[in-house]
Amino acid sequence: MDSGGFKAWRKSLGLKQKEAAEKLGLKKRMIQYYETGRRGSKKVVIPKTVELACYALSMGVEGFDGEPRTDTAVAPLTGGRKARLSRKEAA
Repeated sequence: MDSGGFKAWRKSLGLKQKEAAEKLGLKKRMIQYYETGRRGSKKVVIPKTVELACYALSMGVEGFDGEPRTDTAVAPLTGGRKARLSRKEAA
């Protein structure tokens, strides 16, 4: 995810920078760094953990306790990877 994609993600959910920071467990300043792609003269890379958290929030996941969801089924994707589908989608 690049800085433009990060900002587009935030806006697609209708979140202000402060709200996105709260949902991701970050400071508002980090959101600003991710959106500009810079921290002063240094390039900022969005960590994979933040990218995955953005995806989870996009899918409606607000928290995770380590327990598998019971309302999902696992379906294979290309390359041997798997994704969770709702039972309705899996049927």
